[in-house]
Amino acid sequence: MKKNIILLALIFIISSCKSDKNNVLNDVSTKHDKIDLVNNNNTKEMTKETVTFPSLDGLTITADVYKVDDNPISVLLCHQAGFSRGEYIDTALLLNSYGYSVMAIDQRSGDGVNDVINETAKLAKSKNLETEYINGKQDIIAAIDYVYKTNDNTQLLLVGSSYSATLAMLIGEKNNKIKAVAAFSPGEYYKGMNIQNEIKDLDKPTFVTASLGETKDLSTLVSKMKTENLTHYKPIEEGIHGSRVLWKSTKGFQGYRNAFKAFLDTI
Repeated sequence: MKKNIILLALIFIISSCKSDKNNVLNDVSTKHDKIDLVNNNNTKEMTKETVTFPSLDGLTITADVYKVDDNPISVLLCHQAGFSRGEYIDTALLLNSYGYSVMAIDQRSGDGVNDVINETAKLAKSKNLETEYINGKQDIIAAIDYVYKTNDNTQLLLVGSSYSATLAMLIGEKNNKIKAVAAFSPGEYYKGMNIQNEIKDLDKPTFVTASLGETKDLSTLVSKMKTENLTHYKPIEEGIHGSRVLWKSTKGFQGYRNAFKAFLDTI
């Protein structure tokens, strides 16, 4: 009899623990798309949603929108080679903490990162569409148009990483919907194009940076640009390729973040 009582007590304790665990998981799930930004007194609430819209050729683009305090989207985030919109999971929250609502897109040239599959690239491959770096240009332009229409025709900051950083500079030069450009590790990634010459007339506020090992080549790339509107952050620590320099896992991330924030405060 005593053994049966002890056994029943153990079953009750285990069941209670499972119930508590399920409650915690349920709480996390319900709060996933609504996060309090406790580190910034100027912001109150962030919401996240996934949206889709057509590219210039009709291909469906998937994007994540991170809005803070109902502020209109003012920053468009484009990922690097082999990645997806998941590149900006943490960076989007960082920008939210500064008060910016942002949108991170999947371009058709990519795959996945941080457990986020590139849905645009997946769909493009299923349709046998070309998915080279340059083919992602139309996706970025379509995303610019989409954001511009949804934010009452307000100019935006275009952010690129690696191959999309170069595209951001190329697009930003002539697109009047772009107010400023931030390019993380842009380079001469396109055959038959001289990017140094192509971007020399980009006179909008522009932030560029790269890893320590890439800094010399980046200096050459932007050497023909007008310096009055150019901010080039040259790291003293190793860094990494692309916008991952803003990730906390990157050596020297704080220096990159400080430089980027200082640039944002000027535009």
